[in-house]
Amino acid sequence: MAGKLPLVIVGASYAGTRLAATARDLGYDAPIILLGEESHRPYQRPPLSKGLLAGSVAPDELALWGEGFYANHAIDLRSGVRATGIDPRAREVRLDDGSSLRYATLALTTGARCRTLAMAGAGLDGVFGLRSLDDALRLRAALADATRVCVIGGGFIGLEVAASARRRGLAVEVVESAPRLLARAVSPRLSSYLERAHRLRGVEVRLGRQVRALRADAGRVVAAELDDGGSIACDVVVVGVGALPNVELAEQAGIATRNGIVVDGFGRTSAPGVLAAGDVASLAHVDGAGDASPPLRLESIHAANEGARAAASGLCGQMRAFGGVPWFWSDQYELKLQMAGLTRAGDTAVLRGDPEADRFSEFHLRDGRVVAAHSVNRPGEHMLARRWIEAGARIDARMLADTSVDLKGWQPTP
Repeated sequence: MAGKLPLVIVGASYAGTRLAATARDLGYDAPIILLGEESHRPYQRPPLSKGLLAGSVAPDELALWGEGFYANHAIDLRSGVRATGIDPRAREVRLDDGSSLRYATLALTTGARCRTLAMAGAGLDGVFGLRSLDDALRLRAALADATRVCVIGGGFIGLEVAASARRRGLAVEVVESAPRLLARAVSPRLSSYLERAHRLRGVEVRLGRQVRALRADAGRVVAAELDDGGSIACDVVVVGVGALPNVELAEQAGIATRNGIVVDGFGRTSAPGVLAAGDVASLAHVDGAGDASPPLRLESIHAANEGARAAASGLCGQMRAFGGVPWFWSDQYELKLQMAGLTRAGDTAVLRGDPEADRFSEFHLRDGRVVAAHSVNRPGEHMLARRWIEAGARIDARMLADTSVDLKGWQPTP
């Protein structure tokens, strides 16, 4: 490795660490420097709103790799270091201590940050976003002394936090501005199911409402004021209204962005020698019907893993493009929601199983092909759906809905 310029990875995220490890596994023999802003070693983010808040997962169980992993893979992990600028022509990264690093290749795996609300009281004590381990630890400490929680936003993070808070015995209200929960991610049927599931477990859900301001007493939040004149008493507010990609370094360097850093199937950006992967990367995806989406970001372990693997393969001259069926999961109470594929307006939704029993799948067909599936407590059907979507399989909707048919032994038509 002596004398070679390094691969510098900005962002010690899941994608960043996976890119470094995969590059080594594929034979990359130059130095690798992994820069992370946080003081923590790289950790898993999905449990932050689930097991960590609910108390079933301890902070020391979140590390992505053991103590010796980075040394064993010759990865120079530098925690607590922030990149402040990049110069693609000089192939140089500037750091917050005034120093700089030359690179052979740069990878941006900078992830995303919480979207914030511009309203009176947004900066009060007791108001939290949830993105990092430190965010989660602060929120967990606050929940230990709380009685009433207001969750702003009925997306995945908001609903997972609501479930975790209810499992701790707290009173919880969710305020969602859209007319249904998860309106951009799931079908109306699944939205209604999740709303009912939360209500049955004691969560108050307010749809089509917005929080206009947060009211304080002695500098701490005590109520959320709604646009209809009502209010919600609370001592903790969690803002879960989406995430913004951390594209500032790329934009300052003139690298193309569009709701993320635009990349091709190998993680290559518009700047030579600069890659991107993970939550910050935006690329087109081909679904089970062969249709290509516009560039979009997928915030998931699958996207981080595939993006990192594709970028590393190109870096090592093995050229294996981003692939596989997008998948995602969410744990809420005893419910495991698993999603595969990408839906579009006009897809045919086919229900298999019984939502009342908390065990069902909703398959989405386009021209007879399975393009997506959303399953609750049906892991076997989720895995089948991923294979069918990958194969572009055609399935008769009536057969799919018939629970007497054994799907495991049935071979769909290509």
